[in-house]
Amino acid sequence: MAQTIPGLHHVTAISGPPQANVNFYVATLLQRLVKKTVNFDDPGTYHLYYGNQMAEPGSILTFFPFNDAGPGRAGPGMASAVAYGVPKGGLNAWMMALAEAAVYFDGPFERFDEQMIALTDPDGLRVELIETDRGMSQGISTDGTPVDGGFHSVTLWLDNPDRTARLLTDVFGYASAGEASQNGETRYRFLAAGQGRGSAIDLITSDVASIGRQGAGAIHHVAFRAENDDAQKGWQETLRSQGLDVTPQIDRQYFNAIYFREPGGVLFEIATDPPGFATDEPMETLGQELKLPAQHERLRDQIERILPPVTIPRGRQNAQ
Repeated sequence: MAQTIPGLHHVTAISGPPQANVNFYVATLLQRLVKKTVNFDDPGTYHLYYGNQMAEPGSILTFFPFNDAGPGRAGPGMASAVAYGVPKGGLNAWMMALAEAAVYFDGPFERFDEQMIALTDPDGLRVELIETDRGMSQGISTDGTPVDGGFHSVTLWLDNPDRTARLLTDVFGYASAGEASQNGETRYRFLAAGQGRGSAIDLITSDVASIGRQGAGAIHHVAFRAENDDAQKGWQETLRSQGLDVTPQIDRQYFNAIYFREPGGVLFEIATDPPGFATDEPMETLGQELKLPAQHERLRDQIERILPPVTIPRGRQNAQ
C-alpha cells in the first residue's frame, strides 16, 4: 500500500509582541506552551510552540513573534485560518467561557454538518473551533470548558484549487469530502485516511479581492506528518518525481523538515513525528525555560538580553 499523509503536524504563523500571543493561546484558548525557543535562522526572535497536554503532532501551532511586525493579510496562495477540534457537545461551554472573558466570536453556524464558531487572535489570525468526532480526546479544564485533542483543519485560500486538490488526493492520499458555496466563497473539504487529529484540509476560492501579505496575523506555512525519517525520505522522492522543488532535510531539533511550494503557492512542510518536544526537557516542565539549539547555545547570554521577558499565564498547564 502506498504511503499516505495521516494529517497535520503543525502550523506556523507570525505574530506581534510575544506576551499578548502567549496570553491569548494559553489563557484564552487553553493551549499548553510546549516549547520556548528561538527562530533557528534568526536567534534574536522567539519561536513559540503551543499544543495539547502531551505536545502531540497535529496539535502544534507555532509563532514567530516580532514586536515591530507590520500587519499581515490573508489572500490567494496562503493559508487563511486554523481550526481546533472541540468534542461533540463542547461548543456551548466554549461560547460561555469566551463571552464571560469578553472575547468576541462569530457564530455558532454550521459547515459540512459540523457546528462551529470563529474568532481572531490579537493580531487578526482567524481561529475556528469546530465540533467533531475525529481525533478527539475528551478532557476538562479548570473552568469546565471541554478541551480538545488538537487541530480539526486548516484552510487554504487559492485562486484555482484544482492542482492543489490533485496533490492532496493523488499524492497525499486524501479523499474529497464535500463542496459548499456561500456569500461568494466556495469551499472544498478533503480528509486524510484514518480521519484522526488534524485530518481535514479545506480549500477555498473567494470573490473577495485580496493580495496576501506576510506579517502579524498571517500563517507562514503548513506542516504535514511523516512517521519517521524513512517515510519523510519517501515523500521527498515522491514529490520530486511530481516536479516539485523540495528542500533537503533540515534538522529542527524537535523534528526533521522538508519544504516545498504546493501548486497553489502555499508553503508546505513535511515534518517527522520524532524526536518530539521532550528531547531536551521533561514533559512535565515543557515550555518553562528557554531552549536553544546547540549552534546557538554559545550565544545564550546575548540572546537572553535581546529577547523580551515572557510570563506564562494560568492555562492548561494548571488544568486538573
